[in-house]
Amino acid sequence: PADFEQIWYFTRTELLLRDDGLAVWKWDPNVKPHVTDTNNATDGDMLIAYALALAGTQWNRNDYILAASRMAEALLAKTVARSAGQMLLLPGSEGFTAADRKDGPVVNPSYWIYEAIPVMAALAPSDAWKELSDDGVALLKTMQFGPRKLPAEWVSLSGPPRPAEGFDAEFAYNALRIPLYLARGGITDKALLTRLRKGMSQDGIPATIDLTTGRPKTVLSDPGYRIVNDVVACVVDGTKLPSSAL
Repeated sequence: PADFEQIWYFTRTELLLRDDGLAVWKWDPNVKPHVTDTNNATDGDMLIAYALALAGTQWNRNDYILAASRMAEALLAKTVARSAGQMLLLPGSEGFTAADRKDGPVVNPSYWIYEAIPVMAALAPSDAWKELSDDGVALLKTMQFGPRKLPAEWVSLSGPPRPAEGFDAEFAYNALRIPLYLARGGITDKALLTRLRKGMSQDGIPATIDLTTGRPKTVLSDPGYRIVNDVVACVVDGTKLPSSAL
């Protein structure tokens, strides 16, 4: 609890500087002022609210629950938006809508933290959260780019999904979270998880992928990366985690 409180103190004094209840996303210890970009990062905000909710429940801290609720309400108001009949999670409150970009709206499918979304719904009740989760999975099923049929990290939804302009067309470090978040969120769609695991692997090892060519950019052999594939294999076909992952 003391460690958590110290992290929360830093968060609320150094990052919660916006007037809408969301955190700034870019803080650099080597420059002053430390905040170099005041836009929010929606996945970070959701993780902050999720952590506060878990800590508040675990340690009976109503102040944490209240702070989590305020952030969930801000997320709902500023970053959860309907477009073309789909509920989307905007990566930030600014810069990603159709009004902001000619290829907007633009989303990052790795920002859907499926295990946290039901907690957000408890903190800030709305049917939009369930729609957000369902539509996130539905969108993933349509994001099959390049020879490996993988989602891009940044995806334009101005028409049929396609890699967004101004970003590398790649399945990289952000996107590696997608199958992990699906599995942790209890989403066990075998076809979807199998496609992701197959596409993101080179000789069974996770890799970052150039979506245009299908070639691996960096093979990620560290256990912390490999366990993503191990978890997916466990969910899909019951394969036990190898001893190297424990």
